[in-house]
Amino acid sequence: MKLDWISAGRAWPRARPMFRRFASQTSDAPNVGELEAKWKKRWADKSFRSMAVELSQDKKAYILPMFPYPSGNLHMGHLRVYVISDVLARFERMRGRTVIQPMGWDAFGLPAENAAIERGIDPKSWTLDNIARMKEQLGAMCGRWDWNREVTTCDPSYYKHTQRIFLLLYQHGLVYRAKSMVNFDPVDKTVLANEQVDPDGRSWRSGAKVVQKELSQWFVRITAFQDQLLDDLRTLAKNENWPDRVLSQQEHWLGKSEGVQIEFPLVADTPNLGSCSIETFTTRLDTLFGVQYLALSRNHPVVRKLAASSKALQQFLLECEEAPEGSKMGFLLSDLHALNPLHDTEAQTDSVKTPIPVYVTPYVLSSYGTGAVMGVPGHDTRDFAFWQANRPSEPIQTVITSDPDSKPPEPPFTPPGFLSDTCGSLAGLTSTSASEVILTLLQKGGHKAKAASTWRLRDWLISRQRYWGTPIPMIHCENCGIIPVPVSDLPVPLPLSPVFSDSSGASVYCPKCYGPAHRDTDTMDTFMDSSWYQLRFADPYNHSLPFSPAAIEATLPVDLYIGGVEHAILHLLYARFMTKFLSSTAVGLIPPSSPLVAAKGEPFTRLLTQGMVHGKTYTHPETGAALNPESDLEEGSSGQVVKGTELSPKITWEKMSKSKHNGVDPTACIERNGADATRAHILFLAPVAEVLAWDEERIVGVQRWLARVWRTINTIRPSEKTTGYQLPNVEELTETEARLLDVVNRSVSTITEGLGGKKGWPLNTIVSELMILTNVVSDAAKGTNGIESLFEGGDGKAMVGGEVLHHSAQTLLRLMAPITPVLAAECWERLHVPPILTKGGLSGIGNVDDAWPEVWEEKAVARVAVGSKELVKIAIQVNGRLKFVVEVEKPGEAVDTKAWYRDQCWSTAEGVKWLEKMQRGKEREWKRIVVVGNGKVVNFVE
Repeated sequence: MKLDWISAGRAWPRARPMFRRFASQTSDAPNVGELEAKWKKRWADKSFRSMAVELSQDKKAYILPMFPYPSGNLHMGHLRVYVISDVLARFERMRGRTVIQPMGWDAFGLPAENAAIERGIDPKSWTLDNIARMKEQLGAMCGRWDWNREVTTCDPSYYKHTQRIFLLLYQHGLVYRAKSMVNFDPVDKTVLANEQVDPDGRSWRSGAKVVQKELSQWFVRITAFQDQLLDDLRTLAKNENWPDRVLSQQEHWLGKSEGVQIEFPLVADTPNLGSCSIETFTTRLDTLFGVQYLALSRNHPVVRKLAASSKALQQFLLECEEAPEGSKMGFLLSDLHALNPLHDTEAQTDSVKTPIPVYVTPYVLSSYGTGAVMGVPGHDTRDFAFWQANRPSEPIQTVITSDPDSKPPEPPFTPPGFLSDTCGSLAGLTSTSASEVILTLLQKGGHKAKAASTWRLRDWLISRQRYWGTPIPMIHCENCGIIPVPVSDLPVPLPLSPVFSDSSGASVYCPKCYGPAHRDTDTMDTFMDSSWYQLRFADPYNHSLPFSPAAIEATLPVDLYIGGVEHAILHLLYARFMTKFLSSTAVGLIPPSSPLVAAKGEPFTRLLTQGMVHGKTYTHPETGAALNPESDLEEGSSGQVVKGTELSPKITWEKMSKSKHNGVDPTACIERNGADATRAHILFLAPVAEVLAWDEERIVGVQRWLARVWRTINTIRPSEKTTGYQLPNVEELTETEARLLDVVNRSVSTITEGLGGKKGWPLNTIVSELMILTNVVSDAAKGTNGIESLFEGGDGKAMVGGEVLHHSAQTLLRLMAPITPVLAAECWERLHVPPILTKGGLSGIGNVDDAWPEVWEEKAVARVAVGSKELVKIAIQVNGRLKFVVEVEKPGEAVDTKAWYRDQCWSTAEGVKWLEKMQRGKEREWKRIVVVGNGKVVNFVE
């Protein structure tokens, strides 16, 4: 908000220290490279080490960004998450908290192994080289990380404890080996968990079409914790600590469904089946009258028995391996049929006495429910599609209507409703009542039917048939079977080469009978490594244990976890499970008095999920081919065109990738613009939870802001004789000074609330707030209406006293310090002359990040700031829609009312924020301004 500065001729009520003008002696913009080098060296000499500080729960702030995979180069998505983390960590540190902000490396995985095979090098060397390069990049962004807590998952000192945790799971019956139909990636030649296959049936990493194979695999019994994982989502939802969309995704993946288990009797013409039945689970027992087929999974026990003597079925099962996700292909089991369990109950009708065909189909999964589905084409979209594909000429029964008197609906009719006339004595009942009555009838008739729950969650398949991962610490002995490696023999090291052989360490002696044996050659899913790293950061050098009880009690849970929403299911679910397991009393690693146990083993108190970063993407307007802006475009008469044509490229914002030529190197961006400008720009472009369309051209707005800060601070730099200042008493303030301090106070409140995450983390509007405050402080320094006599000279009169101006500038710099640490530190030093360097910083004045500013005499200052002027609240509309409400001084009688409202509304902090957010700072043309209710509502019409 612009200040209404009073005349410079007003006399000061008291003596004040004077400030000299230095703008003429300083360039408009600093040498960014020199300043960064200076302050990086200064900070390196006094690096922060949280491990050397005794932690307490009430004073610590554990802020953890998701650690990166060391691919070799940071991308803009990395930069975004680490800038957000560093800003919030610096803020908490300035508030007096002991901040833990560690960094590590999720270093195992297929990309390193594939890259090493392509280059003919050791994946460890490739990985460590990448880590060294990425550490340099993290340094370029001026992040402040606890490198003394660094962990690397491929280091034996780390994966030794991953193996120990595997053995703990095994000891408690939560690890087992079983044969299973698994998702196999034919490109990476490894098994994938269900969560790692996308909806199109492709590998999450290679993109290859996944095939089904039966293999013996290791599983973690995560389903043993499914009730806790679901119930404790309510704890995470309190105070909006976790985003709703993440909670919804977790709940959906757990997938608890309440329904009924019922059995359909089978009538078979083949002797190898005997007397048996098919058990199904349904959430819509009210549709039982409408069952027209049963569908079985490929490895259902009935299917396996029949396949042994049917070559046609065997061929179909082979074809299913290549079937696309959700395929409705089916194989009719002609030698048997099922009976509707209602056929011999009091509710029997002619329709339920009809034999029910039985199919085998790939859309039914053996891992979900019972591996059998009752098909109701009239009331289920998927069943309808299957029936249309396999029996298109046969009618579809509908047994549910929208109301008792309505005609049969067009299938598929999926909502609950009322049983139709075809349901005999139960016609007219609601779906809810009918489900209860049908269950009772089935139980009275001797049928197996009971209320039950089923879950979408399956046990976690962790076996991987690749080299570069944590070896599974199990031994296969012909005499003793499969036995665990003794804890004293951990870590089980990686073999000397990616191909297991006797010479590379696969052959061992059995620790039980000492006979010949061999190690398990599978490695663990890399999600095992990242499922517990938040705990290891608390005690990274513990050799004998994954962590000490005391370290966990002092450090966990994580106060704020930051990362991409793409990890909302896999990583977060596994990390929650693992922490719950390790904090359980049965394991005994974490004391019951620990805050982590009190938090029900939930590792992350608050979660901030940032949106993806999209790049500017150029495509050919006719072919849609991706264009490289450096080689495929040139300047034409109407701007950029496709080279050799006059066609303008199509411009969109899409996920960054090499194939789209839209990637941005964050290190190069920092070299061009400086760390401060890059940090502020990445925060300013979009709200943290939304997709960020990266546009480096727009960074000029941030650069202008930082240049103005630089000029302003050099303008109000104190004289060498100034040793300090003290704000006057409130009653001694002029109205103009009070208005300045009122703006400063409101900025402190707004930014403190925003960085504290009380209502989310509106980091983009915080940058806007800082820009507004900079304008106010700058105006105060040079005066308005052309007045510049604020400093020494003339009659010594000024509009704003030196101590008020100095306080305002100092507050501005401290508010900026988390976001733009280099400029804030340099300007702070210039604001306090002479800068006497000591080992602890600047003698007598401290450092800009030593403390967070506080609101000063808020209510009293606000009273003086208002003075005798009457304020009015105005509801601002744009094209008839309310956008925000502002409070401004009531206009005088002589003003042009509409023009006054226009100028006042768009110069307020709220107005500036709205324009920056919705209009990207562009000037708007208003066709008319409608003032309603004596100024209570102002509508700006385009």
